Amino acid sequence: MKIIKKIHISLLFLMFIGLFLALGFLYKRFDLTSDKRYTLTENTKRLLEKIDEPMVIDVYLEGDFPADFKQLQAETMSLLDEFKRINSNITYTLVDPIKEKLSQDTLQAMGMSPSALRVEKDGMSSQIILFPYATIKYKGYGQTVPLIISQAGITGDEQMAKSIENLEYGFISAMDKLTAEHLKSVGILTNQKELNRLEMFSLANRIIQSYNFGPIFPKDSQSLTLQDLPNLKRYDAILIAKPRKAFTDKEKITIDQYIMNGGKTLWAIDQVNAEMDTLLRSSKILAYPNDLNLTDLLFSYGVRINSGIIKDIKSPSYINLQVGSIQGNAQNARVPWVYFPMGFSLNNNPITKNINPVSFQFPTSIDTLDTPEVKKTILYQSSLYTALQGVPSYISLEEAKISTKDSTYSYEYNKGPKIMAVLLEGKFTSAYKDRIESFGIKNFLNQSKKNKMIVISDGDIARNQVIKGQPLPLGFDYSTGITYGNEEFLINALDYLLDDHGLMLLRNRTVQMRMLNKPLLVLDKSYWQWLNLCVPLVLVCMIGGIIIFVRRKKFSK
Repeated sequence: MKIIKKIHISLLFLMFIGLFLALGFLYKRFDLTSDKRYTLTENTKRLLEKIDEPMVIDVYLEGDFPADFKQLQAETMSLLDEFKRINSNITYTLVDPIKEKLSQDTLQAMGMSPSALRVEKDGMSSQIILFPYATIKYKGYGQTVPLIISQAGITGDEQMAKSIENLEYGFISAMDKLTAEHLKSVGILTNQKELNRLEMFSLANRIIQSYNFGPIFPKDSQSLTLQDLPNLKRYDAILIAKPRKAFTDKEKITIDQYIMNGGKTLWAIDQVNAEMDTLLRSSKILAYPNDLNLTDLLFSYGVRINSGIIKDIKSPSYINLQVGSIQGNAQNARVPWVYFPMGFSLNNNPITKNINPVSFQFPTSIDTLDTPEVKKTILYQSSLYTALQGVPSYISLEEAKISTKDSTYSYEYNKGPKIMAVLLEGKFTSAYKDRIESFGIKNFLNQSKKNKMIVISDGDIARNQVIKGQPLPLGFDYSTGITYGNEEFLINALDYLLDDHGLMLLRNRTVQMRMLNKPLLVLDKSYWQWLNLCVPLVLVCMIGGIIIFVRRKKFSK
């Protein structure tokens, strides 16, 4: 009786535990995956716990679409469920924009671009329009989160895997900006003949979605001085995009002290004067050095921008060029242009991971120097088959008509990889330390605390094309129709420079997607169908036969 009573108590206890679990009073999730894909980082948890008012998330992934998108929907819901368990202020709903009859203009005004997907079903081909985005609303403000990674040259399965990898970062980055007490500020210098408003339109439009953004005007309207330093300190980062006028010592010492006081900088510098617009009009230009008087300043931080133009014969961008004519009609074609090398992601850096190749225009090489307290990380470099063209020298469009295949192993292209963009992190030493210019300056700093900057040897990397007075998206080449990753790279660069919580490291997260071998699946389809049909039947017959045999043997006695 005692044993039976103990069994009853144990069963009753297990029933209560099951009831509690079913009602959701008790919850424990065990992540048994090798890559810990269902485990949130500590930074993510801390940020979620800061949300003190209702946060509403609308996920536009509801509707009749293929299995790949159903998987993305399931992964998104799983992530948001985990967010809700950490903070009950977070709620989400799935929205079908087609069923809700939301106009494309409304969705595009919210920052959503349509994705056209071709679907094969029952021998019929059809096209469906998707808006794979989510919107987050918090305290009267909103953010739009893209759920699909846009990257050229990858398969659909790879795109889905990369999109799932990016989910946590996409949501947390948007939440971080919404929950911040104040938006960080990004300024752009305007007194060095930098890129104008139309040329910077696309990048500026992206920056203002996440940061306060505006031009920096000197007090004397001519050049920066130390009187502008208090105003400069109001900006968390400054962007120096394609300056064409040499910096004075007063301007340099002002920027230097801004950096020493913790200001972040993104340099996009043309060390050589060579303009593609001029080349297309005249077919030949003279490239010559562009002395901006920045060598000593950047040298003290750990880099030097040279004046030799990089020519990459293995990874060039393309330009649209007239290659002949038939009966007086011009024949145009895409041709590789070695002066526009493409940059590919290196070592899965969070700044460059999962974006399209970046197009550089007439970049020059960057040398990194031995500065022990500054860590250098190469973001982009040319291929092994690189040549350096000294300046002054002529550049002609005729070079694009020469077959690059015949010159792949030419003696000219043997200089090896050359750096085009580099990240610097550490304690920077002032370029004016122990120099007479620093004497008498109040609160002059010889060294910065831990700081970050990015140096790019191409000013045009930030310039969008302008056609008939209308700016195009940054990275889109009107003549070839190719979209490069320039805009995403620069936005990621600013995000990294201004990231105080280590959230950008989430972009390095790797999720192992166990994809089916589709060709093998098609070949062995019949085998697995018959196996799945017959094995259960055989097992049922065997178990039934064993039971009948045992019962007959038992009761025949």
